[in-house]
Amino acid sequence: MSLAVRVIPCLDVANGRVVKGVNFQNLRDAGDPVELAKRYYEQGADELTFLDVTATVDDRSTTYDVVRATAEQVFIPLTVGGGIRSVDDVSRLQASGADKVGVNSAAIARPALISEIADRYGAQVLVLSLDVKRSERTASGFVVTTHGGRTETDLDALAWARQAIELGAGELLVNSIDADGTKAGFDLEMITIMRELSTVPVIASGGAGRVQDFPPAISAGADAVLAASVFHSGGLTIGDVKRELADAGMVVRR
Repeated sequence: MSLAVRVIPCLDVANGRVVKGVNFQNLRDAGDPVELAKRYYEQGADELTFLDVTATVDDRSTTYDVVRATAEQVFIPLTVGGGIRSVDDVSRLQASGADKVGVNSAAIARPALISEIADRYGAQVLVLSLDVKRSERTASGFVVTTHGGRTETDLDALAWARQAIELGAGELLVNSIDADGTKAGFDLEMITIMRELSTVPVIASGGAGRVQDFPPAISAGADAVLAASVFHSGGLTIGDVKRELADAGMVVRR
């Protein structure tokens, strides 16, 4: 029996509000995260992802409050990323209602964090968030970025994904910085190469603009599709996307 394709709305949160932009720039207010989360839950979202795009130590309390309030309203898996630097952060987020955590910059700075989280909580709790940009500086043609794509690292995206999986990452959330917010479609080449190397589920992110953009991402190898602004604007619903996937012959949860 085929596993169902997951449709995951993403809430990029800054200072307790959902924001949206293009290539992580010019962020604009998109609404209350708890209200949006409840709307997507009622539409049939399979999971929800919260990413604190401006996370700092001083700002962290806002995210815990938002996570707690959301977990009281929705009853599907909730992944939270942004500002996670230790296993204690994971404990606190789980106590607030998070099911999984996304790590990015802190894992790049200290890869052992991946093993520490996976060893204590299990690989299924850990999502490696990859903000990937095309670059001629790396062998694969893709480089890992931080700070919402504004800072390029020296890491080849494929080599880092392999290392993270070996350390215990249970999923890869692969976001195309080049496509993010453009609504021009997912980066299918990037999804394909990540699928070829990955032994864990791949979540495709960045570039969705029409219902027709989603099935090709699954055909390219994604196990789940994640989108933000197309859902926030009301242009598409979770149901619209699931119908398109089903019409393309893919298994979805109704």
